[in-house]
Amino acid sequence: MTAPPAQPEPAKGGDDMATLAKGGRTNTMGFVIRALGGIPFLFIGYRLYGVEEMGRFAAAFVIIEIFALICALGEKRGLAQRLTEGTEEEGVPQTNLVFDGMLTSFLFSLAACALLLAFPVIIFPSGTNSPFDIWMIAAIPAFALTEILLAAQAYKYDIATTVRARAITEPWTKSIAVAAIFFIPVVSEGGLALAYVTAIYAALATALWSFLKTYGWPKGWRPRPRYLGKMTARALPLIGADVIERGTRLLDVFLLGQSASAGAVGIYFFAKEVVSVPQKLKTSFEPILSPVITKNLKSGNYAAIASQVQKVGFWIIALQLGIALALVIPGEAVMGLGGPAIVGGTGALAILLAAEVVASMAVVSESVLVYIARKRNLAISVGIIALQGVLTVSLILLAERLGLNEGFKAAGAALALFIALLTSSLVKALVLKILLKAPVGNLRLALFWASAPAIMVGIGFTFLPEWVELVFGVPAILAVYLAVIWKRGFSADERQLFSRKVVAVETDEPTAEKAA
Repeated sequence: MTAPPAQPEPAKGGDDMATLAKGGRTNTMGFVIRALGGIPFLFIGYRLYGVEEMGRFAAAFVIIEIFALICALGEKRGLAQRLTEGTEEEGVPQTNLVFDGMLTSFLFSLAACALLLAFPVIIFPSGTNSPFDIWMIAAIPAFALTEILLAAQAYKYDIATTVRARAITEPWTKSIAVAAIFFIPVVSEGGLALAYVTAIYAALATALWSFLKTYGWPKGWRPRPRYLGKMTARALPLIGADVIERGTRLLDVFLLGQSASAGAVGIYFFAKEVVSVPQKLKTSFEPILSPVITKNLKSGNYAAIASQVQKVGFWIIALQLGIALALVIPGEAVMGLGGPAIVGGTGALAILLAAEVVASMAVVSESVLVYIARKRNLAISVGIIALQGVLTVSLILLAERLGLNEGFKAAGAALALFIALLTSSLVKALVLKILLKAPVGNLRLALFWASAPAIMVGIGFTFLPEWVELVFGVPAILAVYLAVIWKRGFSADERQLFSRKVVAVETDEPTAEKAA
């Protein structure tokens, strides 16, 4: 399928939008919990283990995630389509289809682990912190299987399991484990790696528990080599899209690691981890969006898809912009959590947060393009990551030639990411608009109305002690921003959708602001 029909049927979308809004509420709560759970890991890691140690951990972490995403076989989005089509076309139980994906993913994971064990320099270009670091490779199969299990739950409109696994279990386990292991002499030096692996497997256990309660064990399941081969071949564009989308967030760390010290990478990684909180808010919408999109694709309801892209895109950018303001205005205080040496990365933090805001449209657009224009989407993604790579290397070399310090190298890597993600959003939104023959923009004037008072409140807090900025300033900025965006940005029907009392409402009425 490469183009929509000439006359799409009108959007009905009440139940679908209510489902997406429920996912939005859950994701917002998950963001708060994830923020509270992730910050201790950064604080403990940088304070107890050191900046260079965290830099080496970061270099390994980015490679592990890339391999894990490859091994997940694009099932984060592809599974929804297989479940929608498979039960009717083949008569295969849904549980069996999920296990097909899990088996294939596990086999790919074993191959990836073998490769990295044979050539550990791939993930440890600057050496290791301890002999225990090699255990990070064991996280690959667990990470990949968790992605599939969470996608299966999302198909049943269960986004709460994703929040439990990724926003509660994983960050809190990692934070608790890294502190506990530090005080165990035998394994103390491997605390970062062991805490990471423990957290990934804890998230897997959380996802598996919910999956078995929802789907149960497979019945009459057996491996089907021919089907698994077809499934893998069909998934290649999705794998490419997933890896490239995540790769744009990891390429900067990788390239910076090739030309800067472990300490510089450690500082940059701190900023990246802070930014990962609003980033997860955006990407965690994908699993709940995928089943809604695939069902509308099956019925040819492209008008509904365009409406969903517009609304969900606005919800995401509205939340992300507020979070970005709350983190960037007291940026020095936020970076100071990692220690005085980390404060130099405040500029990179500001650029990275801006990059995530402009990336929201690309992510939502891609959620549709991977189904209606897979190859075209993949080609765009390849071009974007190539652009980012060229810009990153060029800006790092420019900083070296001008004799600037490593902080400017980090800022250059962040700026390259910003330009790449902005380009991606503009191009993918345009392509989607053409294919759906309907507007998909996510900008509303209320974003600017809400930002102005939030910025003024935030600037006021910068004149106070840093602990006041963090404890009171961050919530105050968010509160002011959210109050305005809720009143001026969300239409009456959207506010009803986000109310727990409403199950579904029609959403064909005009929004409070015209989408840009």
